[in-house]
Amino acid sequence: MSSKTLYRPTCLPGVIHLPASKSISNRVLIISALAQRSMCGSVENNCQLENISDCDDSQVVVRALAQCKGRVAAEKEPLVVDIMAAGTAMRFLTAYFAVSEGTYILTGTERMRHRPISILVDALRSMGADIEYECEEGFPPLRIRGGALRGGEVSVSGQVSSQYISALMMIAPVMRDGLTLRLEGDIVSRPYIDMTISLMKTFGADVEWVDERTVRVSPNPYRPTSYSVESDWSAASYWYELVAMTGGELFMPRLYSESVQGDSRVREFFEYLDVKTEFTVEGARIYKDRRCCERNEREPLVLNLVEQPDLAQTLVCTCAFMGRAFCFTGLQSLKIKETDRIKALCTELSKLGYDIGEKDDSMLFWNPMKGTNRKELEKTVSIDTYDDHRMAMSFAFACIPFGKITINNPEVVSKSYPTFWTEFPQNEK
Repeated sequence: MSSKTLYRPTCLPGVIHLPASKSISNRVLIISALAQRSMCGSVENNCQLENISDCDDSQVVVRALAQCKGRVAAEKEPLVVDIMAAGTAMRFLTAYFAVSEGTYILTGTERMRHRPISILVDALRSMGADIEYECEEGFPPLRIRGGALRGGEVSVSGQVSSQYISALMMIAPVMRDGLTLRLEGDIVSRPYIDMTISLMKTFGADVEWVDERTVRVSPNPYRPTSYSVESDWSAASYWYELVAMTGGELFMPRLYSESVQGDSRVREFFEYLDVKTEFTVEGARIYKDRRCCERNEREPLVLNLVEQPDLAQTLVCTCAFMGRAFCFTGLQSLKIKETDRIKALCTELSKLGYDIGEKDDSMLFWNPMKGTNRKELEKTVSIDTYDDHRMAMSFAFACIPFGKITINNPEVVSKSYPTFWTEFPQNEK
């Protein structure tokens, strides 16, 4: 097992070069492919995508679409596509292949084969999709015989991953009757649905919220459109963590105040941890405002992260390492991510002496004043990452309060941020 030992930084980098947004990249790749296909490929050069993320999750989509290009629908052998650990790719490509002529087998890692997908499959089947489970019912791998779908009206739970909802929405313009999608119950991660709507409109789709729980997509094909992807706000969260813990300032290019990314709210959340954000035409400057520290440090940080679940690990680790009490709710989707993130956070923070409370599979809380403060470490602690990129990056800055930390399987960062360790500040040994 590979590992990486990190030491307390001696200085901060002035500029951080973030990866392109994974969430935007994966959506525009699917939408652009549908747009080009609707024009029979005759205007492919007019649909240039710039700054597509080079992370694993996006590159598996790039490779899958390349595999499909020029494929003859009548080919007898199914096209096998391995998306490895990319959950977004599994969901988006399931929908994409369902409206693509030919037969496909969509598979992934062992963990991926235990991540549920029946909600999406059932919805697609209700619109005419031919999808079978190759092994265990309700889980990948999938055998998909693609073709034209009728679309129509579909109801799904709003409490499931927004990626299911986005997957259905993105293929709707090429379905015969379009799509009326009704979301039942509480809606989690609504900003990601809004992101999908915004990107679909950019490529010419007729899509809108009819009411608070209903999205309507008309059967109008996409238009090939050039698009440049902005930097990833989720990736920026780790550098907010660094500034919150150490002070100083950093500049991050291509990070803008007007963003379709729901995780851009990280700048609001970190204001409670005294990190301020200033925008220029080139990007964002973040710095520690020490005038607020004394007031804020006495108050527990209480946030509902139902719309920004990918920020949970960063915020939990930041608060713990700073000794700041917190209570985060709306975390129910964390249990079906790359790993059970609630369990993983509690387990790994316990190695560092933090007794994190958990309730109802949707809440994490901690109070350093109630006997749960960290202990002094006699040796370097090794943090397991559970094949989860966000575990590695969120725990990396534990080297600041503890002097050093070892991250197991550090290469998992390639899933969303391949250059993270290159950007990581110089350390003392």
